[in-house]
Amino acid sequence: MFEIHVGIGSFLGFIEKFNQNTIAPQAAERDLKQIFPKDGILSLGQAGLLCAVLSEDQGGSGVGRSDFASMVTEAAKACASTALIWVSHVIVAKALEAAAPETIRKKWLPLMAKGQALGAIAVHEPDSGCNAGAITTRAQKEQGHYRVNGSKIFITSAGEAQIYLVLVRTDPEKGPQGMSLLLIEKDTEGFTFGRIEDRLGMRSSSSRELFFDDCRVPIENLIGMEGGWAEVMGKSMMGWGFFGAAAIAVGLAISASELAIKHARERMIAGQPIGVHQAVQFMISDMVLGTESAEAYLSDCAARADAFPEKAVINGFKAKLLASEMAIEVTNKAIQVLGGHGYCRDYMVERLFRDARGLTLHFKTSEWLRQDIAKAAIGL
Repeated sequence: MFEIHVGIGSFLGFIEKFNQNTIAPQAAERDLKQIFPKDGILSLGQAGLLCAVLSEDQGGSGVGRSDFASMVTEAAKACASTALIWVSHVIVAKALEAAAPETIRKKWLPLMAKGQALGAIAVHEPDSGCNAGAITTRAQKEQGHYRVNGSKIFITSAGEAQIYLVLVRTDPEKGPQGMSLLLIEKDTEGFTFGRIEDRLGMRSSSSRELFFDDCRVPIENLIGMEGGWAEVMGKSMMGWGFFGAAAIAVGLAISASELAIKHARERMIAGQPIGVHQAVQFMISDMVLGTESAEAYLSDCAARADAFPEKAVINGFKAKLLASEMAIEVTNKAIQVLGGHGYCRDYMVERLFRDARGLTLHFKTSEWLRQDIAKAAIGL
């Protein structure tokens, strides 16, 4: 087990061995059978990685966005589902660090840091999509608690996580200013789960619907102020989660590129490796340039966000859009290079393609991101 105070090089070295010994060997089976990687998540916690982004006084290592992106990229090379679970966990941890009462932080952050408690973020609803302002889940304040009714959809780690950061309406008359964040524990009465979604990709991430039926949540589980959801999300999902999503895309693309290059070098047809053909070379060139460009851009955006936190959100949006769109192109080309082999489950590239496709949908779709980036550029 690693001590908490280790450098990023040691962290990356651990993840590389973790991929080889723990994640990669069972990744295909977990994908096929939709098995949640419990042991892998616990291993990341034991190594001090799950909440390394927290400050040292909160049990972390003070890792910045650049190093966080590097770690998630490395994990995603072997299993995008594991990386997505990790990113979702970090969003919750950063929200608690930024805005939770001290009692909540002391109760949950040490457990989250060790992998003994997992966090999940719950925003989307069946009728809201990426438009957080359209949510209808209601939290009515009563004596000593909130009474929550509603549902959430496509929630990563649902049923596996112990705590859920849930976006609710505390004052329907105030529109977006009447929305707040509640921390709801898994075993709370009135809180139940739907079936595991049978998805195209990210199949090990336990995506399920959440249902709240007169679910009583203590008032002290309010994260931040009533109506203060946007500020908390800016310091968690927007400020960190989008860099994580971009890093997953880069990790997938790196793996796809490496597999395609290896195949182009080793696959023999008519006595020659297929890599001698110009058509294959063109695809390999596009893959390498796309991957390296997105990786460099992510690193630059993360560094700017670390230096200027007030610009973290827009930089995260940019990095996520570029990387997620790139990952689809690169993994698609990898299948083409491998030909019929790439279309079979025996080879990893088809899983990489399926996982990459979801990244243009997770958190915010590419269309929403393009709109947000354009508005920021125009000054709207």
